[in-house]
Amino acid sequence: MRRYRLLFLALLLIVAWLALTPVPPRGLSTGWDKSNHLLAFTSLMLSGRLAWPRQALALFAGLLAYGGAVELLQLQIPGRDGEWADLLADGVGLAIGQLLAPLALRLLKAG
Repeated sequence: MRRYRLLFLALLLIVAWLALTPVPPRGLSTGWDKSNHLLAFTSLMLSGRLAWPRQALALFAGLLAYGGAVELLQLQIPGRDGEWADLLADGVGLAIGQLLAPLALRLLKAG
């Protein structure tokens, strides 16, 4: 469980760096901003659920607030924009992560 908590923390830091850098590296993009958000927040939710399997609602709420904070901070960074559509993509990513979490937990238990 400790390794999943470290993974979760690392992903939080990486997502924050990518989101708050004035010009993020091009090689780390899917090519479409909304799919970047979807993938990032799906990954955050999955790693969070592996770290804290019984905290689904708290993780969802906390990560959605994190996404909202990122969007607000982006309003202050030249070259970046905070968008409601990005927050929506974050929420969809969180929902996908929630749906995939039971399967991931089952697979890891079996292995």
